[in-house]
Amino acid sequence: MKNYSDQLEKIKTKNGFIAALDQSGGSTPKALKIYGVNDDAWTDDEGMYAVVHQMRSRIMTSKSFTGERIIGAILFENTMDRDVEGKSTADYLWQEKAVVPFLKVDKGLADEENGVQLMKEMPDLAALLVKAAAKGIFGTKMRSVIKLANKVGIDAVVEQQFEVAKQIIAAGLMPIIEPEVDIHCAEKALAEDLLNKALKTALDNLADDQEVMLKLTLPETANHYADCVTHSKVVKVVALSGGYSRDEANQRLSANKGVIASFSRALSEGLSAQQSDSDFDVTMDSSIAAIYKASIS
Repeated sequence: MKNYSDQLEKIKTKNGFIAALDQSGGSTPKALKIYGVNDDAWTDDEGMYAVVHQMRSRIMTSKSFTGERIIGAILFENTMDRDVEGKSTADYLWQEKAVVPFLKVDKGLADEENGVQLMKEMPDLAALLVKAAAKGIFGTKMRSVIKLANKVGIDAVVEQQFEVAKQIIAAGLMPIIEPEVDIHCAEKALAEDLLNKALKTALDNLADDQEVMLKLTLPETANHYADCVTHSKVVKVVALSGGYSRDEANQRLSANKGVIASFSRALSEGLSAQQSDSDFDVTMDSSIAAIYKASIS
């Protein structure tokens, strides 16, 4: 963890946003199709991961993708295990781009109960955290989903997230806690009220030496999570695009002071495997510029 203090300083103090490049097995085919690559381009999972790594490598090696506007990038485990231009992905990001590497560690979502989907059990988490630290990963990300304004379910999401976060902190990594509120939730604002209260309680109960990051759905009321943004135990609050178009996501983000983007689909919107490298870079630059502007407003 030789770079941890420098990377923590960058996340805490530098302007920019976090690129989410962590589509996993279930969402990869859809992401590739949007990119212009159909599922006949591979015959098995290994082939699919090779193809999506080509897409991610193209994004990471773009001249527009640098630490001047992008402070971090979230990777899928398979991406962490691969190389970019002869270096491990995490080392390439930090050494060549000055971008702090994070790792998605959850194993997907459990079945819905009490209006939420908790994370599936992660029996191999301890080993994965050791591996991530050895590969130069700074922090982690894990996602739950809230679909209804159900206090029992929302409290369970937050309890599970913080329990796992403490294990991640103990392993020397920075956890990004992501209790996503589905943008189609019929009582989204009420769900966000319940989530905000549960988060503040959990943050207040962290030990003096424990810090976390939060990744939250852009709320219905601007600055709804202001108390989380300023909480002494929160390093940074980032926002997911959650299915909003890039324009709407940026508009909502601009209204939330102190919150930066951590967009996936909204970042890659408009990119295509068929584009020339110059057209690809122009599209990337435009996307990054718009998201950066919304993140620092």
